[in-house]
Amino acid sequence: MESKRIGRPRAFDADEALERAVQVFWAQGYEGASLDDLTDAMGITRTSMYRAFGNKESLFRQALARYTEGPASYFAQALRQPTAREVATTFLHGAVRASTGADCPAGCLGVQGALATGESGRQARDILTAWRESGTAHLRDRFQRAVDDGDLPAGADPGLLARYLMTVGNGIAVQAAGGTTRDELQLVADLTLLSWPPVGA
Repeated sequence: MESKRIGRPRAFDADEALERAVQVFWAQGYEGASLDDLTDAMGITRTSMYRAFGNKESLFRQALARYTEGPASYFAQALRQPTAREVATTFLHGAVRASTGADCPAGCLGVQGALATGESGRQARDILTAWRESGTAHLRDRFQRAVDDGDLPAGADPGLLARYLMTVGNGIAVQAAGGTTRDELQLVADLTLLSWPPVGA
């Protein structure tokens, strides 16, 4: 009788390993995170990493998706708010919290992950550019609905409001990575909200 081959179960928790990869990419960026850095943090061999997650670019895509569902989930929460002002408030306050958490790297994986990359990091840069542009498009659509519902002035520009809010949010992340404190960044968010929506937008 032909014996059945039974595959050995993975000797690691894939979810936990991916979470650790998120932290490495967040702290070091795409090019700064070497395969040794990643596998050491994930507690697996390169062979196991390739089998479970594919190559480095594939791992990065999965890490970004995990980051979007976890630390950056405030964005989806913001889009669900009933008014444009609450959308802006939830987005900016979430950006401050996510960028300055005590148990995670400072800044934003989606902003800093590939800001300065060479040819080998082009794919990651393109992935993050598309990720940020998708966020801007979602905000634009939400603000268009606010205009249509009369929640924003009829002359408001949804695309400009979305770009404005995303620019402030990205700036908060960059400042956090440079050492600016949560309290200081919260003041920036609050100042932005004082003039929401901006005159002329």
